[in-house]
Amino acid sequence: MAAPFARLLLATEHTEFDAGAEALALTLARRCALPLAAVLPVVSNPEFEVAAPQLAARADTEAALRRDALEALARAQGVALDVAVRRGPEPDVEIIDEARQRGADLIVIRRRGKRGFLAKLLVGEMVSKVAAQAPCSVLIVPRQAQMWTQRVMVAIDPQSPDDTSLALAAGIASECHQPLRVLCVAGDAAGAEHAGRVLAALQHRAAAICPAVDGEVRVGRAASEILPAAKACNADLLVIARRRGDRRPRIGIGGTTQKVIGLAECPVLVHVHPSLGSP
Repeated sequence: MAAPFARLLLATEHTEFDAGAEALALTLARRCALPLAAVLPVVSNPEFEVAAPQLAARADTEAALRRDALEALARAQGVALDVAVRRGPEPDVEIIDEARQRGADLIVIRRRGKRGFLAKLLVGEMVSKVAAQAPCSVLIVPRQAQMWTQRVMVAIDPQSPDDTSLALAAGIASECHQPLRVLCVAGDAAGAEHAGRVLAALQHRAAAICPAVDGEVRVGRAASEILPAAKACNADLLVIARRRGDRRPRIGIGGTTQKVIGLAECPVLVHVHPSLGSP
């Protein structure tokens, strides 16, 4: 399989919650014959290190053990892995800074971490902030998810169609020898005719990249229609675009994106248009 991306960055704390993201990142790197970088964020700050040096030393030791275990996992799969341990008070900031420094074009990350009082969150707070602020696309992987093998589906807003998301999804589908489904969701019946025209144009453009393309128009709220559409066509990779309005610094992704990511059974690729990259 040819590489849909060139510079992969796995963001992980190497816990049980990261297993799906780690496995998928290693699979991508191996199949695409790409080296893989990883960032392992460690929560720390100068005040903590001064006030509790023993606890800080223990955190450093645990981080080193996790780094070594992650490197061993990669070696066992024949993947070259370069792990950076980054310390700071906010893990999402460290992940984003590492992505910028490495010029990553894809961050692979888990969907949720520890439960506790945040158990009702559809998407973990750290992950939400990374998806909203990353300078590149973000692949968010549920714990039990695997590499896609059946169909890629891209959801396109017919009111503001994004050719870059379409091209990315079509390219991935083509390289993986899988069909592509293009979905347009119209807000009401009056908009369905316009959505149909947009869909026809999108399918025509996608067919120049991927030989197996079909499409569907649904009427309703995007947050409610995308996942049923994916399930109906057996899509096991979803591609959605991050909109300019979703980029709320230090807050996280918007409601529609969060619902799709949080309830999807498969990986969700949040594509960032080049013009929506670094602030």
